[in-house]
Amino acid sequence: MDKSATLQQAGCHREIIRLDEVSYAYDSQTILSDVSFRIMERDFVGLIGSNGAGKTTLLRMIVGLTRPQKGSISLFGTPAGQFKDWNMIGYVPQRNHFNPLFPATVREVVLSGLYGRKKLFKRISKEDVSRCEDALGALKIRDLGDKKIGALSGGQQQRVFLARALINNPKLLILDEPLSGIDVETQQTFFHMIKHMHQRHNITFLMVSHDMDMVRSYLGQEPKEKSGKLSFYVRHSHDLEDCDGTDLLHSLRKEG
Repeated sequence: MDKSATLQQAGCHREIIRLDEVSYAYDSQTILSDVSFRIMERDFVGLIGSNGAGKTTLLRMIVGLTRPQKGSISLFGTPAGQFKDWNMIGYVPQRNHFNPLFPATVREVVLSGLYGRKKLFKRISKEDVSRCEDALGALKIRDLGDKKIGALSGGQQQRVFLARALINNPKLLILDEPLSGIDVETQQTFFHMIKHMHQRHNITFLMVSHDMDMVRSYLGQEPKEKSGKLSFYVRHSHDLEDCDGTDLLHSLRKEG
């Protein structure tokens, strides 16, 4: 049996995100116009565009915070407006959206990744605490657990936000400018870590970035598709090693 057939049998080629002629405007100013694109399972998609190109607006629509004024979005084969399994999606926001004076510890921030739309007022269980410790261990920040998030360096904060995004063992990870505001060496370490996750685990990535060199070094020199001011760079991982549903956090800890 050839590799492509094996991949399809393993379920590694399903559609994760589908954008069909998505448009949006603010006060009659067009931000997005007829954007159509598909993201397949185990794709790593780099979304590149200048300021005002609509990158953040598109992410907000994908995670259900904003609805397209025209067109449609589907997640895992379900219309975004009907999608309920938000624990399948991890999200790492821009650091400049974070208040450094927020009085929370690293452990509390990571645990907040469990406070989904269904779990907002649910008590934290022993299993939840165990998941948090797994996430801290996987990202090698367990020693930071009791520190205030605002006291950390930019690179440490990004690891915390990534641990928060991974605590539910997501199938889709969305990263909004994860390399901004941190030094070059930390950028390279962080990007190497998420490349490793893409290559070894059954997880799909959508990353917004201004860093063209770093994106192109992994995803190729030319975008797979352009739409308005947006460019979509894509690389697919064909490694079947972890297409069997292995728990991501446990695997990362073993690899570490």
